[in-house]
Amino acid sequence: MYVHLGGNVVVPDDEIIAVFNIDVKSSKDTSEFLRIAEEEGFIVKISDDNIKSFVITERNKKSIIYISPISSYTIIKRALKYSE
Repeated sequence: MYVHLGGNVVVPDDEIIAVFNIDVKSSKDTSEFLRIAEEEGFIVKISDDNIKSFVITERNKKSIIYISPISSYTIIKRALKYSE
């Protein structure tokens, strides 16, 4: 099944590796990880407004990190709903 991440972005649920609340970005290691990922082109910003979470996915052995306006709780709920 597919999970809606915000905007016009949906991803297959089996490609989702992790879903994080954007507040963990305050961690030094997480901030560094996201900075490097953006420099290397792994980041897809769904929206610049009201960022609430980021979702790490893998497709064809390539990582993609989506910056989402949807809360991590809601994304996880959607993923679990479709897997039942």
